[in-house]
Amino acid sequence: MPLVPTGEIVLRAREAGIGAGAFNVVQIEHAQAIVAGAEAAGRSVILQISENTARYHGSLEPIALATLATARRASVPVAVHLDHAESPELVREAVRLGFGSVMFDASKLPYEENVAATRETTAYCHGHDVWVEAELGEVGGKDGAHAPGVRTDPGEAREFVAATAVDALAVAVGSSHAMLTRDAVLDFALVSRLRDTVPVPLVLHGSSGVGDVDLSWAVNAGMTKVNVSTHLNKAFTRAVRDHLAEHAGTVDPRRYLGPARTAVADAVTHLLGILAAEAPLIRT
Repeated sequence: MPLVPTGEIVLRAREAGIGAGAFNVVQIEHAQAIVAGAEAAGRSVILQISENTARYHGSLEPIALATLATARRASVPVAVHLDHAESPELVREAVRLGFGSVMFDASKLPYEENVAATRETTAYCHGHDVWVEAELGEVGGKDGAHAPGVRTDPGEAREFVAATAVDALAVAVGSSHAMLTRDAVLDFALVSRLRDTVPVPLVLHGSSGVGDVDLSWAVNAGMTKVNVSTHLNKAFTRAVRDHLAEHAGTVDPRRYLGPARTAVADAVTHLLGILAAEAPLIRT
């Protein structure tokens, strides 16, 4: 199945009232696992590569080409997205390589500078038919606007989208990056107000810290694109540790990376099911 635009996956999910799963790739095993998990679920999926991951690999191109190749071999629709890019040069490289979307993160800048930089990046990307996500303020885990108690203002969010012409907006509703526990407390009423105020799809960052039931409620309240990274890394690392604990003499990395890949695929299948399920009437 050919690579699909990110906007196609996200907009179809919003129309259907379900969540679009977006999962971060750290190495090729992640890309393979995420696609396998999506195929098992029979769902489309978004593969994300962050600027930090590009830096880890020395540059964007090696991990990007591997991820794009994996996406093109999938039997379900798959999009590839650049996550948390602060560098305009990296955005341009992602566009050149064939990414369907970018998340340009100028949230560390003062508001007016954020708007100007995001607007310029959006104009460039739209000129190449690439979809753009942005963030108003910093997501938690970076001592920013998604830190506990900080929330996105619906009116400011609407003005930001109008000023920048972005296609999706990451908002602060109580989640935080890199959480190892799934006990984040989301403001569902705020999610609904943002959904009714902001004309573009909403993105939930830091979703690894949100439990299954609350993920369903978040989608029901108005979230569409749901980003997950740390939760998959926990599954990956736990599988590696378990294998090496049982087989201390293992030296072939395929012996422990294989189970880790399977663990991530299972987690993706489960989460995609949660994002497509009807939210329970009562949160437990």
